[in-house]
Amino acid sequence: MANNPVAFYGFTAVPRDPDVLFKDHPTASGPNPKQDRFTAADFPLPDSELVRHVRQFVKAELNEQTYNHSHRVYVYGTALVRTHFPKWEYDNETYFLACLLHDIGTAERFLATTKMSFEFKGAIVARDLILARGGPEDQADSVCDAIVRHQDIFVKGGNITTVGQVLQLATILDNVGIRANLIHPDLIRTVVAAYPRLGWSECFAGVIEEELRLKPWCHSSTFEVPGYKPGEPSRFATDVRGNDVMRPYE
Repeated sequence: MANNPVAFYGFTAVPRDPDVLFKDHPTASGPNPKQDRFTAADFPLPDSELVRHVRQFVKAELNEQTYNHSHRVYVYGTALVRTHFPKWEYDNETYFLACLLHDIGTAERFLATTKMSFEFKGAIVARDLILARGGPEDQADSVCDAIVRHQDIFVKGGNITTVGQVLQLATILDNVGIRANLIHPDLIRTVVAAYPRLGWSECFAGVIEEELRLKPWCHSSTFEVPGYKPGEPSRFATDVRGNDVMRPYE
């Protein structure tokens, strides 16, 4: 597959809208979707010199809640693909790098020091980091593209990269609980044990509110009412705090 960089680095186009992606899906649609009984141990993390460097970087920049969230996103996304999209092929290291770096723009070092939305700043930081450590440009571009678009939740038309779609599905599952019925409860239980939430819902809701205060033009404002003004209640933060699926693990 490495001979085909489009497929290998996860650029294969898939529908952006999950409602289209899952419509009449043989294992994911209906009231009782397939739930393979995986645990966290079934999904060992990719390991390479590049991965080790990136993990060290993000661990130094992010708080523990965000660092753990990034690892949960890798496992949830990989499990979703193995169960419901077994024919999808992409490099697991590339996806793991996207997971590790997708929220790097929320780090204290970056969030308040740029006027860019955290996803866009984070995507640039991620691409530069991968290239600086000798990663292939196609890999850096795949990670960058996925991070830029990982909160395009309300985009209905068109396509997205495979890595981008998996990242979106897994982040919204962990953040809001959407489509958690596509994975087995044992997977959630063991993943949270391996990478504890430590109050992640309140932590991320606070980040959302802080970025809206600092940058009312930011991309996260697409979740809010038209003409949103700083200080108004955030619908996005409310949805994150209302994650009933993950509440028992907070």
